[in-house]
Amino acid sequence: MSAPISAATPHRHLDVRHAVSVCVGMVIGAGIFKTSPMVAASLASDTALYLVWALGGALSFVGALCFAELAAAFPDAGGDYHFLRLAFGPRTGFLFAWSRFAVIHTGSMALLAFVFGDYLAQVVALDRLLGPGLGAYGSALFAAGAIVVLTALNLRHVRIGLGTQVGLMSLVIAGLLALGVAALWLWGRGIAPATPLAAPSRDGHVGIGTAFVFVFLAYGGWSDAATLSAEMRDDRRGIVHALLLGLATVTALYLLANAAYLRGLGLEGLARSEAPAADLMRLAFGRPGELLIVSVVALTSVTVMNATLVAGARTTWAAARDLQQARLIGGALGERLARWDLSRGTPPAAIAAIGLVAVALVGLGTVTRGGFATMVDYLSPVYWGFLTLSGSALLVLRRRYPEVPRPFRVPLHPWLPLAFCACSVYLLVASLQYVKAGALAGVGVLALGGLPLLLRRARPWN
Repeated sequence: MSAPISAATPHRHLDVRHAVSVCVGMVIGAGIFKTSPMVAASLASDTALYLVWALGGALSFVGALCFAELAAAFPDAGGDYHFLRLAFGPRTGFLFAWSRFAVIHTGSMALLAFVFGDYLAQVVALDRLLGPGLGAYGSALFAAGAIVVLTALNLRHVRIGLGTQVGLMSLVIAGLLALGVAALWLWGRGIAPATPLAAPSRDGHVGIGTAFVFVFLAYGGWSDAATLSAEMRDDRRGIVHALLLGLATVTALYLLANAAYLRGLGLEGLARSEAPAADLMRLAFGRPGELLIVSVVALTSVTVMNATLVAGARTTWAAARDLQQARLIGGALGERLARWDLSRGTPPAAIAAIGLVAVALVGLGTVTRGGFATMVDYLSPVYWGFLTLSGSALLVLRRRYPEVPRPFRVPLHPWLPLAFCACSVYLLVASLQYVKAGALAGVGVLALGGLPLLLRRARPWN
């Protein structure tokens, strides 16, 4: 079978040092400031907490190696979409594009908006401003407001530039290091953890599965980082060194943050905290420390939300264009979603659509009273389902296109790809183990995307 031809080949211009910095910036986000309490609530000891975070980094590295081979052999700006389309056909590619619009990208925006809202509500006394009724919904109000403002700015072609994105990503690393400083300060002053370290008894098997769902959420981004393999000067060892050093750095920072949380709050205190970084910094440095870390988390959340909105809008626009060409959508809606505004350099209807869905998901999180946790439930089954398919795509494409040059090959093939697929299936099952409103909604929305496929079943797909 002939090899697939890419329209353009990325320029190999990155050395390991640059790729490590990009990899760290892609993986570390505001989620780490919120996921640790959910992980702690699922485990029964400090040791288990350290183990799941360390193992999460190691397994993420295995997954990144799989994506590195795919990106090196089949370089394309579509990333996962391109791999899935090659391996399983355009229908699977379309379903993945739909999942990014309706579940993954918009769910991630809502999730980050709740991080923003939870931390901001920690320091703003809304009960005094809005009364106890509306004040109880402070996090949701801040979350929805952030999405609306970002959507409006992008519609007016006012976007955070790449240089600012990189600068603000470095800010979150400084915030994680500040947590370590806070823990050392408390240790030096002989201040014991705020609450006992003993945690309530929990079911270990179920607890570990739930913990890993949140751990891998914090490590999310490595699948994008692996696509750097197509731009590495050293096309064989460069991406391996970059991913190894990058994910080792991220793992070390995450272990540092959790060690700091345990030193200041204790396991049970961490599990109960809505904003652990703010609580820790307040214990160590008072109100100024709390305000400093809240500012870091808020800026980071907004930065990542903006990047998700910009990237997601372009994916939605491209999918709408393809659907129009396949005559699966039409009329005013199809024309608007597939329209690119040359004067502003944006797809306005796609931006508005993503913003609207993200705000609706904030409403879902508010109604279920789960907020951040509901968004994790909403996107996790879909996310891990498609990652399982992406891992399988490596096995399929090795057999289908054996003649395609592969500058980098996953070692221990097929065992490492199979281990990654098994891990993804485990996390898919773990995310569905306790079927909640968020998980049902995410799977249901994905199923809606399959309706056009059923309507098109008897006709060839271009």
